[in-house]
Amino acid sequence: MAELVEITDPADPRLADYRDLRDVSLRRHLEAEHGLFLAEGEKVVRRAVLAGHRPRSFLMAPRWLDGLADVLASSDAPCYVVGEDLAERVTGFHVHRGALASLHRLPLPSLDDVLSGDPARVAVLEGVVDHANVGALARNAAALGVGALLLDPTCADPLYRRAVKVSMGATLQLPWTRLDPLADGVAALRDRGYVVAGMTLSEASVSIDEVAADPPARLALVFGTEGHGLTERARRLLDLEIVIPMAAGIDSLNVAASSAVAFHALRPRDGRA
Repeated sequence: MAELVEITDPADPRLADYRDLRDVSLRRHLEAEHGLFLAEGEKVVRRAVLAGHRPRSFLMAPRWLDGLADVLASSDAPCYVVGEDLAERVTGFHVHRGALASLHRLPLPSLDDVLSGDPARVAVLEGVVDHANVGALARNAAALGVGALLLDPTCADPLYRRAVKVSMGATLQLPWTRLDPLADGVAALRDRGYVVAGMTLSEASVSIDEVAADPPARLALVFGTEGHGLTERARRLLDLEIVIPMAAGIDSLNVAASSAVAFHALRPRDGRA
């Protein structure tokens, strides 16, 4: 069972994992160096533990102890109990969900492991660097039957605190890995029978309605960076380019919004995820 340790000093070195969470560059450095990630909120902390991530420590306001009593009972990691004002001073933001956990990352799985369930739909991301977009896209994927999330090396970390929070824990349950390099990963998908289709605004794009009328049995949907979409290098890897028709004067959607439209419109017609 987790040991409850009351802390009243914001400078206490035992709180180092939770310090200055708003500083993205600092968090990236610390989390990469120690192989950790941060989960925020009762549901996300619980999902992280259930997904097999071993807690290093917990940070909780007293009112959250009962709600996570079963999680604390199953762990020998310390639980630092702090007032909500102190938590805000340490983390740099108001911890309105009341509970945080520092957890050990699992080894990054292979593409074979991620695709072991033979999903009919997978999402591939190139250069999506905003953590909120990665989190929202993962939540859309989990909700709409996409079986795996594949990211190129430049994409934001799905286990960064904001990505996990926005995804409502979906990045902890949806199988994901990195494709490095992207071209090799796309070739491996094609070898497995996936049609590789990019969401683009090019003149070669066909309407999503046309593809949805008779969608491929296996489909890998590729999404590009928030600003400029897919690079020319990525476009050369595609079997098909797809566009979502827009009303006059609007040329694109946010990548997370477009993913929700695409996942729903292009879902397998036999109901298989």
